[in-house]
Amino acid sequence: MVGDKARGEMNAFQRNESKETLFTFISAGDDPPKGDFPLQKKSPKLCGSNYPLSIAFIVVNEFCERFSYYGMRAVLTLYFLSFFHWDENLSTAVYHAFSALCYFTPVIGAIMADSWLGKYKTIIYLSIVYVVGHLIKSVGAIPSLGNQAVHVVLSMVGLFLIALGTGGIKPCVSAFGGDQFEEEHTSERSKFFSIFYLSINAGSLISTFVTPVLRGDVKCFGEDCYALAFGVPAALMVLALVVFIAGSGLYRKTPPQGNVLLEVCKCIGFALKNRLKNRSREIPKRDHWLDWASEKYSKQLIGEVKMVTRVLFLFIPLPMFWALFDQQGSRWTLQATKMNADFGIYVLQPDQMQFLNPLLILVFIPIFDLGLYPLINMCKLNFTPIRKMATGMILAGLAFGLAAVIEVKINETDMPRLVPKESLIRVLNLAKNPVQVTIQDKDLFQQPVESFQNPAEYSKLILNGEQQSLNFTLQHQGLTLAFNYTVKEKSVYSLIVFEAEGSLSSRLISGGAVEKWKSEDIKANNVHMVWQLPQYLLISAGEVMFSITGLAFSYSQSPASMKSVLQAGWLLTVAVGNTFVLIVAEAAPMAQWAEFVLFTVLLFAVCIIFSIMGYFYVSVDPEDLEEKEEKRETSSRGNMIGLVTQKTKL
Repeated sequence: MVGDKARGEMNAFQRNESKETLFTFISAGDDPPKGDFPLQKKSPKLCGSNYPLSIAFIVVNEFCERFSYYGMRAVLTLYFLSFFHWDENLSTAVYHAFSALCYFTPVIGAIMADSWLGKYKTIIYLSIVYVVGHLIKSVGAIPSLGNQAVHVVLSMVGLFLIALGTGGIKPCVSAFGGDQFEEEHTSERSKFFSIFYLSINAGSLISTFVTPVLRGDVKCFGEDCYALAFGVPAALMVLALVVFIAGSGLYRKTPPQGNVLLEVCKCIGFALKNRLKNRSREIPKRDHWLDWASEKYSKQLIGEVKMVTRVLFLFIPLPMFWALFDQQGSRWTLQATKMNADFGIYVLQPDQMQFLNPLLILVFIPIFDLGLYPLINMCKLNFTPIRKMATGMILAGLAFGLAAVIEVKINETDMPRLVPKESLIRVLNLAKNPVQVTIQDKDLFQQPVESFQNPAEYSKLILNGEQQSLNFTLQHQGLTLAFNYTVKEKSVYSLIVFEAEGSLSSRLISGGAVEKWKSEDIKANNVHMVWQLPQYLLISAGEVMFSITGLAFSYSQSPASMKSVLQAGWLLTVAVGNTFVLIVAEAAPMAQWAEFVLFTVLLFAVCIIFSIMGYFYVSVDPEDLEEKEEKRETSSRGNMIGLVTQKTKL
């Protein structure tokens, strides 16, 4: 019964899951506790059906929360780049540090819900933390509030609270929704999960399209309105909390049941500790290293942990996929900022391209389930789950290969990127002798500028506002010339130094090309943003094959009581993948195209390792193993009873 129910829920999950990398349940045990429900009044039904009215509040809550999270995250990288003036590597590193934290904290939420507060109170308390984090983050994006240090501190505190909130409630909400159904309504429960994951994709799709519009098309405080772009997701999270609390009187609330994840960790820890204590050759060896936990834990628990560790071993190569996948919100968004976004009737914001992923997922899932996979089966090809996941890795690698090609094309015509309160300047010395150029309060041009030298790159000017009057000083053959020029943000300048009638003169020219004084051909960047579409197609198809298949496969390979452990392990692979990206971004900075190639090569190498591991993996049915174990224990107990009876007669 438990196995059939779990498989039914997983089928619904497999058809609809895309953005959320989590199993149906993370609480201890796969079924809602039967003993507690009859004591509670039954929830009113929705429109005369067998669906509890309470699930409407849960689905709306999930839609608003996912809109809140993905909307905020969509503009996060550009916020670091444009508002804080961080470089691309630091912006990428902090973005992925935040993403990693969001997938470490579900373990905290699971322990709180299962061992202490229960799901309902955990969702309420951590949602309040979530809201506070959003509000702090929004306030930190107001330019007139304090200096740069204040903005950074408020933003980092806000992001930490958001990560704790979104990660903490992640394992609780879907399980809490499942708790609302009576035991006899398993079919309705399966359909609920379909609706639940549809709300996740809907929230993600809408928010990743709308929030960048609020950032780029609306101006506040004289620049891009990040305060509004973060404020709207904050309002949606407030609405999510209000809606969830509004349904309080309708919910079936189960008490904490004990956390199986914590119990498994203790079992593994005891086995390792006991093995290290008993390293003497005189002590008999045991069939499996987990058997060293038999002095404290039951054979059933040890057997179930053995099944889980086999699957967790397969998880070891998986973080590399997520290292590539989650760069859609960082490196790929930064790439889009350097591309032509004019689609004729609409100019797309660079961070809006992220909406393609949830949109393509909703399109690909039915195509794969109803078209591609049945066609492969008709061709008598053994397309096992391991092979599907490996194919997903290959598709993601190819996506990054295309990203590298596009990056090379962009670099061929790329002009330096301009952000608010920033301009670019270079010096063209047309005089006969070197000139020393000094700009007051700016640490630029340390060496004299040689005559008729073609500058290789522009120098960055950080201004104190939209425009600033700067004091320039030129030193030429013992003579000093001082003058002021007003420089505007987001502009490119060339300072022309020349000799006229025996004296030194200068002129500040706005623009990349300089007429009359120097002829230079700077091509416009004609690499259109539409060229990112193939890489989004590949990585989204890879997600369907890798993520959804991997979840279904690992779910089927674990006993019912251990689903939560594999869920935690899966979430941690996402966290580790994001951690790897921030390490590469900070520790090994390189040209962007080279970094894309590096990730492509690494994923292909990991795919080979994973395929070898999968080749030697033997699929099992946990129910069959449990039945064999029960028969073995029953047989042993029967023999023991017979021996005892015979001895008594003697």
